[in-house]
Amino acid sequence: MSVFGAMDISATGMTAQQLRTDIIAQNIANINTTRDENGHVYRRKNVVFVEKDVTGFSQILLRTAGRVGNGVKVSKIYTDTESPVRLVYDPSHPDANEDGYVEYPNVNTVQEMTDMIDATRSYEANVTAFNATKNMILKALEMGGGQ
Repeated sequence: MSVFGAMDISATGMTAQQLRTDIIAQNIANINTTRDENGHVYRRKNVVFVEKDVTGFSQILLRTAGRVGNGVKVSKIYTDTESPVRLVYDPSHPDANEDGYVEYPNVNTVQEMTDMIDATRSYEANVTAFNATKNMILKALEMGGGQ
């Protein structure tokens, strides 16, 4: 694995976790959104990561020579339609149904904050790996420059 390859892998991890954090923030911001532009209740969104594709011959050659990976990318952002929406009795709400219940998003603040902590820690781990690689490069340059 090349030194800059390790930095690239860390950079892709930071980018992916930043997008994940943005999606989590969007979920939290819409926790009380009872109607979107189409008149439907907001649904929680999630991010799916996959390993970046290996395309060129040189990349395949590097992989067979022991390169660990190419980093991560977001394969899709999907809407959670499996978990149920929250029903709250509020007959005075303009979006209440005929029984007086309002449908609120399937966003759970505790789950979102847990995911936010996980994304933040993953981002920090990638920053630490990036900085460690950078420090190894600097030390190698110091050792090579002293002769």
